[in-house]
Amino acid sequence: MSSLVEPSFLETLPMLPQRLLGDALRSFGVPEGLAFAAETAVAAIIVLSLFGGMFALISLIERKVLARIQNRPGPNRVGFCGILQPMADGIKMLTKEDVVPVSADRLLHFLAPVLIVIPSILALGVLPYGREWVPVPLALGLLFFFAVGAMTELSIFLAGWASGSKFPLLGAMRAIAQMVSYELPLMLSATAVVMLSGTLSLSGIVEKQGGWTLGFLPAWNLFTPWGLVAGAIFFIAGIAEANRCPFDLPEGESEIVAGHMTEYSGFKYALFFMGEYLGLFALSGLGITLFLGGWQAPLPGLGWVPSYVWFFLKLAAVIFFFLWIRGTFPRVRMDQLMRFAWMFLIPVALLNLPSAAIWHYTGGGLIGWLACGPFLVVPYLALTIHFNRGLARNTRTYRFAE
Repeated sequence: MSSLVEPSFLETLPMLPQRLLGDALRSFGVPEGLAFAAETAVAAIIVLSLFGGMFALISLIERKVLARIQNRPGPNRVGFCGILQPMADGIKMLTKEDVVPVSADRLLHFLAPVLIVIPSILALGVLPYGREWVPVPLALGLLFFFAVGAMTELSIFLAGWASGSKFPLLGAMRAIAQMVSYELPLMLSATAVVMLSGTLSLSGIVEKQGGWTLGFLPAWNLFTPWGLVAGAIFFIAGIAEANRCPFDLPEGESEIVAGHMTEYSGFKYALFFMGEYLGLFALSGLGITLFLGGWQAPLPGLGWVPSYVWFFLKLAAVIFFFLWIRGTFPRVRMDQLMRFAWMFLIPVALLNLPSAAIWHYTGGGLIGWLACGPFLVVPYLALTIHFNRGLARNTRTYRFAE
């Protein structure tokens, strides 16, 4: 197919339906505002269909990966090698009874799982998936991403409060405390990228990472001292924001039943998981855009491959890393979670901002590494020593039963 179809056509293929619709409407004299709204609706349908299918697929892949890590077969009864398990799970969720507590606010109880999906869909709509594939191009795309992401905390609180029970409310408050705390290092790590890129446009940030260093190393932000630190902070904070292990405290079943989802069943319960996975896709896509060059090719000479292929290959690698982390790390305590955010991640993220400025004014290269390295390594070691000392006493007292 690649020999018969021009690469330029392959690049524009994902945007073709909305462009055809927009051109057809404009040719019939439809106002520009309505044509743009129709194009946006088509783009939303494409993105929602794509990531909705990925949600169904990743629910199977995650169970298979965890089973492999834990030396067990995983789902293998429904369809060939369990390939129809997501369909079986969907049918089960649709047919299960929707139980609403007597003391719950029925309207808000219904709205909470719906509202938790919307921010992730909106965030996915502004990511640049390819050179020509940006569903909704915004000059302030990064700002819009974080703005709609703030709706998630409201939805979680709504779910806990509307359930009319103390367990969902306590779980919601714990989830909000976690998400607000880890939003700070997440945004601070993105701020360093904005400083060096000089733009809030996600497409502009990707274009700034074009080119090569030493002829073969991609000029991605991750391959700089400040970008390496910011990328690590972003990834760790993203795990907490997506409620993934080892930071999956909001759904700590052994401690608070199921958190803010305790009083939900059936399809409403499935919507919470859908919102969680879509949020994971959105955060992973943003991390790829900020630190891994977005749709840029990883090696010279691979520009003939459609750019969105590179984006989704990177997305698959990042998602696999999230699954790997879940299968190998135990859950932390709530006090450890909050302490790690406020006493370690946030100070390191703040120190990374002047490091990014030093990199800019030194012109990068070897001089930039020599200037930024000590500025980041010495405070990191000091904070690590201070943080570890605060976790445990210097002397321990052991008491035995008599």
